[in-house]
Amino acid sequence: MKKQIIPLFLGLLGLMTGPLLAQDTASSEAVAYAKASDMSYILNTLLFLIGGFLVMWMAAGFAMLEAGLVRTKNVSMQCLKNISLFSVAGIMFWLVGYNLMYDGVDGGFMGTPFPKDIPAPGEDAGDYAAASDWFFQMVFCATTASIVSGTLAERIKFWPFIIFTTILTGILYPITGSWEWGAGWLDAKGFSDFAGSTLVHSVGGWAALAGALILGARKGKYAADGRVIPMPGSSMPLATLGTFILWLGWFGFNGASQLAMGTIEDASSISRIFANTNIAAAAGVVAVIILTQILYKRMDISMALNGALAGLVSITAEPLTPNMYQAALIGAVGGVIVVFVVPLLDKLKIDDVVGAIPVHLIAGIWGTLIVPLTNSDATYGIQLLGVIAIGAFTFIASGLVWYILKLTIGIRVSDAEEAMGLDKVEVGVEAYPEFGQGSARL
Repeated sequence: MKKQIIPLFLGLLGLMTGPLLAQDTASSEAVAYAKASDMSYILNTLLFLIGGFLVMWMAAGFAMLEAGLVRTKNVSMQCLKNISLFSVAGIMFWLVGYNLMYDGVDGGFMGTPFPKDIPAPGEDAGDYAAASDWFFQMVFCATTASIVSGTLAERIKFWPFIIFTTILTGILYPITGSWEWGAGWLDAKGFSDFAGSTLVHSVGGWAALAGALILGARKGKYAADGRVIPMPGSSMPLATLGTFILWLGWFGFNGASQLAMGTIEDASSISRIFANTNIAAAAGVVAVIILTQILYKRMDISMALNGALAGLVSITAEPLTPNMYQAALIGAVGGVIVVFVVPLLDKLKIDDVVGAIPVHLIAGIWGTLIVPLTNSDATYGIQLLGVIAIGAFTFIASGLVWYILKLTIGIRVSDAEEAMGLDKVEVGVEAYPEFGQGSARL
């Protein structure tokens, strides 16, 4: 009898406790899912924030690069322009740019240009904090304006440059950015630009080229007989420091463009992007120093620095799908572009003080067009369409803005002011005042 009672008792106990155990199991699974979701949200947000402050640090890289590549009498001006353009870009991207680029594009040509406040903590409904995404996208916008600053250095007035920066960062960059990153018409056609070889770098390059053509070359840069007169920069150590800062920032630029870090696959992808980004830059440098040694029988430090940047720009359109051999090839071609395009611009009498046009425009085009080599989702025809459409819009619109500024308030300092240097004329604070005073100050 006892043998029959015990199983019966256990059976009744199971019937009573089974639902409770099931509820506990379901509750545990729900808690585990919530924790996993929270962790994904936290990691995605952290990726945007870390990537964002690395790209923000690139502003320092551009400032130091430009400060090193301009002459001593214009160093303070370049520093002022770089901190100013970053600030203007941040305000304009908040007021107009972000929503123009992302809000309600829906396969069209732009979004709605009305600012929205960032959701308060706890009100975010997505997979990451909205503020982290805004910050990450804003620093990309500022990078575009930094590209223009170096090309037009040493002869452009400060305020027309800032007005142009306001329009570029608030309107022009967000419109073309919306075509792909905002799910606009180019995205619908299959255009691919992972982190912005065209959407950021070529856009800045086209705006710089339009400005350089309308502004004209520095006085004395090109002799009447066609010779190019060298105008050495003030500090190669500063330029080198700027390049290394940019190289470091590029890991945020490309790596965080994965846009997620909440899974093992995302973490692996980001790691691969880092490796490809680094090897492309290294290959760009090596290609330049070998090629300049062959062509000119000596190496050029400024060319080598731009070789690194050209390699970085080239891999930016697709840093994930190439293997490391392909990434090295893509970066090396970027370096070769610098060696041949810099003297070509001089032959055309297009004065680009820091070499931004070959680095950001031409290498950006190369990087965008070569995407289908490693990414089967992209096609050469659509990549070419994107390059042409974005280039035409940016070049024409930028040229119009520059021309209107030239006709109204003027964009160029006088010959006398240019000879004196913009630090004295417009800034009032020289970068190296003791250089001009000699022993009298000692």
